[in-house]
Amino acid sequence: MSWLGKVVGGAFGFLMGGPLGAILGASVGHQFDAGLQGLEGDEQLNPGDQHRVQMAFFTATFSVMGHIAKADGKVTAAEINLAKRIMDELVLTEDMRKAAINLFQQGKAEHFPINDVLGQFRKECHRRKHLIRMFLEIQIQAAYADGVLDQTEESVLLNICHHIGISRFEYEGIKLQFQAQQRFYGHSQHKQAENRLDDAYAVLGISATATDAEVKKAYRRLMSQHHPDKLVAKGLPEEMMTLAKEKTQKIRKAYETVKESRG
Repeated sequence: MSWLGKVVGGAFGFLMGGPLGAILGASVGHQFDAGLQGLEGDEQLNPGDQHRVQMAFFTATFSVMGHIAKADGKVTAAEINLAKRIMDELVLTEDMRKAAINLFQQGKAEHFPINDVLGQFRKECHRRKHLIRMFLEIQIQAAYADGVLDQTEESVLLNICHHIGISRFEYEGIKLQFQAQQRFYGHSQHKQAENRLDDAYAVLGISATATDAEVKKAYRRLMSQHHPDKLVAKGLPEEMMTLAKEKTQKIRKAYETVKESRG
């Protein structure tokens, strides 16, 4: 049974309180009063703790996505469609989809406690850097849903980075990789071949002057960061493995493009 199935079924032993518990509780119709207990170390999670992190990731992902959508004062059809597309890709159960929609709506609220939510999310994910990076990548994707990243949305993203422990330098790198990924998949296979190759390098986070060894190292690092099984072991909800698989497919395609160009 998924973590949400346990929540709906009333198995509250692994749950946390705080803003994440309150937000999710309001979304599924339960009141959680278990105290927040920070996770220690970066070891393999036991089942109860893993459910906590999965719950925190799911709750923060969709509520913060709603907050970003409302950042510029209006929620566009593109932003709503992105949230729906992610839900469709995850093949959520009816209960999980309802919860995700409710979380998105709560994130749009004027007094949504964004900083408290992010602070608790970071504490729950204690030092699980790849999981936190995956969360940021989803939020960057949400900010670009309408094709433009305006100043207000970027301010929200920078605030997110501050509260989850991502440096400005790392944020800029992740953003550039996302932009390159969008262009890479928007290019024709036959036209703009040179631009497509440049973007393939950018997706991998390297330049065209990188050695073959550096290309392979960059590829392996990104694949390790986005490996679905590793992320689930860290606390990514199993239902969200689809997003991680999609990331690895895009990384692999960029790598294959670079390899082919090098003969």
